[in-house]
Amino acid sequence: MNPAQAYLTQAQAILQRIENTQLDALEQATKICTHTISSGGLVHLFGSGHSRMGVEEMFPRYGSFPGFHPIVELSLTYHNMVVGPNGQRQAIFLERVEGFGKTILRNFVLREPDSFIVFSNSGVNEVVVEVALEAKRLALPVIAVVSEAHCSASAARHSSGKRLIDIADVVLDNCTPPGDALVSIDGHADLVGPGSTIGVAALVNSLKCLVAERLTALGQPPIVLTSSIHIGNQASKARFDSCFDDYRARVRRVYGA
Repeated sequence: MNPAQAYLTQAQAILQRIENTQLDALEQATKICTHTISSGGLVHLFGSGHSRMGVEEMFPRYGSFPGFHPIVELSLTYHNMVVGPNGQRQAIFLERVEGFGKTILRNFVLREPDSFIVFSNSGVNEVVVEVALEAKRLALPVIAVVSEAHCSASAARHSSGKRLIDIADVVLDNCTPPGDALVSIDGHADLVGPGSTIGVAALVNSLKCLVAERLTALGQPPIVLTSSIHIGNQASKARFDSCFDDYRARVRRVYGA
């Protein structure tokens, strides 16, 4: 089996583990998100580092809809420079600074029936733990999207002694092994090919589909960003406008407007 086949085999195994083990947790997360959105609240999305990908996978994407509020802090997620200004060293340093997560959330008006989805493969960096703790202080439900195996094997870094899995009301396990990388290369000591992106994308899109079903059953069908392939150019453009208008109306409150 060549390395590409090995990676695809491992990726399929991740998806199978999610199907075998995460349906109950997805149901719990669906109830939280559906209650939040149907009640006029927002599901806030936060992640640092490469976990930003999970935030943006949830909204805005084709097949997604308003009700989810991405919180992306560029100082923690602006990875393309690598070195120099906005480099990786700075981002890694900042995500381990206590007080930063709470400072970020001071920019928003957060209240019931809002909820949070916090993305972190390790679940131990100070900024994500602090965001989760602050959400809980405000009595908002927290859904964690983590590698449960990696998080469980990692020591807590935050002064509270807590990891993300210790705080969250619901844990969605991306089902990747500790260390994330999946494939062994002959003659090389290190594993390559991270798998968490596969698991996270599967979880958030499964959740998105379930929430859309529940909102529709409640008589609140979401305004879905839909490709022109399905509904034509003019209808697709109009749909994007109505979706973004709906989103703007929903998020106005969290910015104090």
